[in-house]
Amino acid sequence: MDGALILLGVFAVLGYLIGSVNFAVLVAKKYGVDILKEGSGNPGATNVKRVLGKGPGNLVFGLDVLKGVVGTGLCHVLVKFIDVPNTAEILFRLSVAGFVGTLLGHCFSCFLKFKGGKGVASTIGGLLVLLPIPILIGAILWVTAFALTRYVSVASILLGVSLPLSCWILPLFTSFKFSPAEFWFAAAIAAFNVWTHRSNIARLLNGTENRFVKKA
Repeated sequence: MDGALILLGVFAVLGYLIGSVNFAVLVAKKYGVDILKEGSGNPGATNVKRVLGKGPGNLVFGLDVLKGVVGTGLCHVLVKFIDVPNTAEILFRLSVAGFVGTLLGHCFSCFLKFKGGKGVASTIGGLLVLLPIPILIGAILWVTAFALTRYVSVASILLGVSLPLSCWILPLFTSFKFSPAEFWFAAAIAAFNVWTHRSNIARLLNGTENRFVKKA
């Protein structure tokens, strides 16, 4: 039991260090911009896209997705070198530890005085490892919601909320099955996603939330 807890802690710490690498700050710096002082001040892909344009913003988004994949999936590689049963349950637990660490690192980076982004892109990357079908459904909903509203925050919140709903509804009509652990994990991610967007929700209610407007 102690060994299992140590492993969970190790992968959580590794995930945290990986997640703490903020690509928004690094990419913006290449353009001579301090993203923490521009736009909304949030070191994430959305603010980079708003300040520097589609190219740099999409690059940061892609790198953050990759960060989520690496931080979450690292255990699938390293477990081969560790004397531990390579079972689906153990890999899921270790992956969750890496995912949680990566997400916390992204949102509360030790390199940025514990500031960070919203964690949407890194969440997508991690869930591609843990819950690939629900996150693909969520991605479709994200694109649809953004196209209709032009609010990134609305699309991101809808993506998060859709995860536990997919884990609950899909088994009723398809052959896809999800364990109780996977459902509650998805529910926790949805709750965390809403919490990180609490300032956006306040601005949406006040009518002051920034939206992307199509240029003529």
